[in-house]
Amino acid sequence: MSTEIYTLRVNGADHDVRDAWIGESLLYVLRERLGLPGAKGACEQGECGSCTVIMDGVAVCSCLVLAASAVGSEVTTVEGLAERPDLVTDVQQAMVEAGAVQCGFCTPGLVVAIHHLLDTQPTPDELEIREALSGNLCRCTGYGRIIDAVTQVAASRQERLGA
Repeated sequence: MSTEIYTLRVNGADHDVRDAWIGESLLYVLRERLGLPGAKGACEQGECGSCTVIMDGVAVCSCLVLAASAVGSEVTTVEGLAERPDLVTDVQQAMVEAGAVQCGFCTPGLVVAIHHLLDTQPTPDELEIREALSGNLCRCTGYGRIIDAVTQVAASRQERLGA
């Protein structure tokens, strides 16, 4: 088994990945080698969305991406969404206020997916929200409260823009 050294750009900073097997998933490297546990490993097949990250502006399941293939890309995890590590984003706050968080396992992936949605479509309708979140499974909360949180954030952001 050969090992490699490469650099990943994650949350705006370069991280050297040392003594890594070239076949490790981005999810594994983020969690186990870089100490970023936000993305969760559940299905390991790209079906549940708990490992969602943004890679070069696209929401992806990090369990399906080889970490070495992310060299030269910009990866954003849930830890990199807030301005500072001690702050929560408007999406995270809305999820709490709407009661859209129960066990929390799916929450980081949902938060990343919601940020991606609102960055690409600032005023989504309910169908667009449902479609954007269709790759994220939540077994505890139910999607009504999650959709409410997305709608709340979209409206709040539009208000701030004066639209």
